[in-house]
Amino acid sequence: MSRGTCAEINLSALKHNLDIARSNTQAKVMAVIKANAYGHGMVEVARALASCDGFAVATINEGMDLRESGVYQPILILEGFNCRDDLRMVYAYDLQCVIHSEHQIEILEKNKTADRSKNIKVWLKIDSGMHRLGFSLKEVQAMFQRLNDCNSVQQPVHVMTHLACADDKNSTYTTEQLSIFNDSLSTLAVDASANISIANSAGLLAWPEAHQNTHWVRPGIMLYGSSPIIDNNAEKYKLQAVMTLKSEVIAIHNFNKGDSIGYGQSYVCDQDTRVATIAIGYGDGYPRHAQTGTPVLINNKQYPLIGRVSMDMITVDVSKGKDINIGDEVVLWGEELSADVIAEHANTISYALFCGVTQRVPYTYSHAN
Repeated sequence: MSRGTCAEINLSALKHNLDIARSNTQAKVMAVIKANAYGHGMVEVARALASCDGFAVATINEGMDLRESGVYQPILILEGFNCRDDLRMVYAYDLQCVIHSEHQIEILEKNKTADRSKNIKVWLKIDSGMHRLGFSLKEVQAMFQRLNDCNSVQQPVHVMTHLACADDKNSTYTTEQLSIFNDSLSTLAVDASANISIANSAGLLAWPEAHQNTHWVRPGIMLYGSSPIIDNNAEKYKLQAVMTLKSEVIAIHNFNKGDSIGYGQSYVCDQDTRVATIAIGYGDGYPRHAQTGTPVLINNKQYPLIGRVSMDMITVDVSKGKDINIGDEVVLWGEELSADVIAEHANTISYALFCGVTQRVPYTYSHAN
């Protein structure tokens, strides 16, 4: 008998969330599908989002996989390239690159090519406050000029930044970042045909000033149905869950008050308790640190997780349930139980839940309404 654990991906919900992104901006949409489309299946997601203006991924290998699967839209490599071998793949696969370090510019300057048709499109990254990648306000003018003077670079040079705290509408840091970015732009002789990009999912939904005068937005997590904004759920933005992680009940037992459940006796029954064992664990990507009380859905009703999450199983208190049987469907997160809720109980974020689903979980794709 096959194990009932699976991840169902609703491509209609994915397209709906893209429509929500489009409805909030006049800019072009560059869907962020790095890390296997946040665990949803990069190639399948790209094909479902064929109407997107472009895609963004983290690595050159991800970009190569998309090209080999038939994706023709612009593909931006957010980490850019790190060596000359990388650069050859950028040329060969017609990829665009973020330029965030002088090391990359040096590689471009040393790349001698007589074929100007092979020049690559680049995005200069300004560090407006994320302090992870990019050029500071002091560096940016000189680096921008070097890119403009470089024979390996297709003109114009595009410009971007990334927001650190856009998920917090009460933070002033986004406003500060936008000011720094705009100050940087004012020092550069940016061509009128150059593209500008700032907004991620949170910037797109909560900070209109982050995209009202730009050419591209880069939504990520919102496409997969999770809210990018602190204290605002997905329903507020009419986002729909794309992934539903499911399993099934594989055992039911009655225990007495005082009995312990699972590893380490971490949970002790405070009354006579009916316990269902579910075929999912951290070996499947269910969060190891989900706390007692984390909800699961069995037959469309919520029941609390009890005891430790183990590699292959979790245990759930179903004392208040009626007619629960072995083989009944269990939803760990999805349309009726937000991954954001589960993430909060596990002291993590929905991004990590989605990316953490492991290879032993089979995926199915549908266009369910």
